[in-house]
Amino acid sequence: MRKLLAMTGNEAIAYAMKQINPDVVAAYPITPATEIVQIFSQYVADGEVDTEFVAVESEHSAMSATIGASAAGTRAMTATSSQGLALMWEMLYIASALRLPIVMPEVNRSLSAPINIHADHSDTMGARDSGWIQIYSENAQEAYDGLIQAVRIAEECLLPIMVTIDGFIISHAMEGIETFDNKDVQDFIGKYKPAHPLLDIDHPITIGAIDFNDYYFEHKRSQMEAMNKVEPVILKIDQEFKKTFGRSYGLFEEYMMEDAETAIVVIGSTAGTSKVAVNNLRKQGKKVGLLRLRVFRPFPAEKLSKALSNLKAIAVLDRSSGMNAYGGPVFTEISSCLYTAGENPKILNYIYGLGGRDTFVEDIETVYKDLEKVVKTGRVEKLINYLGVRE
Repeated sequence: MRKLLAMTGNEAIAYAMKQINPDVVAAYPITPATEIVQIFSQYVADGEVDTEFVAVESEHSAMSATIGASAAGTRAMTATSSQGLALMWEMLYIASALRLPIVMPEVNRSLSAPINIHADHSDTMGARDSGWIQIYSENAQEAYDGLIQAVRIAEECLLPIMVTIDGFIISHAMEGIETFDNKDVQDFIGKYKPAHPLLDIDHPITIGAIDFNDYYFEHKRSQMEAMNKVEPVILKIDQEFKKTFGRSYGLFEEYMMEDAETAIVVIGSTAGTSKVAVNNLRKQGKKVGLLRLRVFRPFPAEKLSKALSNLKAIAVLDRSSGMNAYGGPVFTEISSCLYTAGENPKILNYIYGLGGRDTFVEDIETVYKDLEKVVKTGRVEKLINYLGVRE
C-alpha cells in the first residue's frame, strides 16, 4: 500500500532510512542536514527500527564509526553537509578504497568562509574524486526513491554512495511524497549479505594494511575499475525500481531535447526552475531544451556526448566554482567529454547560486538568450559567466 505524505526533503530521507532499517547509523548533526539524523534518532528511541544509533563527537568520527561498522559486516549509514563532509575528507577515501557499501544522504551547502548555511554544490564537488558514487536529486521524491535504490547500488558494486539534495531548497521545503510499504522496500533492497566481513573469523582478512609502491598502484587500479562498472548497475537497478514502484530516473534526464538547438546542462533543484523557462520559451517557438545530470560519479561521458552532440550551443550551469580551473567542475567535464568524442557545439559556463543565491526563471531565460546570440553570430564572446551576481 502506498501513502501520499506531506514531507520536507529531510523528513523524506529520514523516512526512507527508517524503511531501510540499517544496522548502524553513526552521526553528528550539521545544518541543514541535522533533521535527518534527529528524526531518525527518534525512530530509534521509539523502537521503530532495529538500528544501533551512535552519537559521535564530530563528522570525522561519524565516518570513522560508519567505516568500522560496515567493515564488520553491517548495513551502515550516516548523513552530513558542507563543513561536515569536509571534516570527513580523510575518511571518504578510506571508505571507498576499502570497498565499503556505505550509504550517505548529503545536504548540499556552501563551504566557509564566509560562514554560510545555504545551498550550493561546493561540498560534494570537492569530494567528487574521492571514489564515492554521487547521485544528485531534483526534489524530495527523487531523493526518497534514490536512497532506496542506493542501498542496492552500493552493495552490488561494493562502493560507497552519497545521495544529495540542495540545502533548504529541498531539505526544508514541503512536498507531497509518495511513500511505499515497509515490506515492499525491504523486499526490494533484500537482506544484506556482506562480501568480506571483518568479524567472519572463519575467513580472516586484513583491513587497512600498509601498501607501498609494490602493490598500491594495482589496488588503486582495481578500485578505478570497480567504478567503471557502476553505470550498468545503476541502470539495471533503476529499471527494477520502475518495474516494482513505477518510477525511473536513469543517469540523466532529457527535457524537450528531441528537436532542441540549444540547451542547458544543470544539476539539482535548479532543473525545476529551468524547465519552467524551457516551457515559456517553447511557447514562443524557441527550440530549447534541458539536460539534468543526475549521476555525476561515475561520469556518464559517452552517453552525455551522444545526447548533446546535435546541439548548436550549450550552457553548463555550475553551482560551485572551480576557482582557478578553466570553469566550474560540471563545465570542465562536459567540455572534456564533448571534445574527446569529436563533438564541437559552442559551449558556455555559468557560475550561479553560490551561498544559496536565488536563481529565477528570468535568469535562466537570459542564458537561453545568450545561447541564441551565440548561434546567430557563431562566436562565444565570454566563456565563463556569472549569473545573478552584482558586478
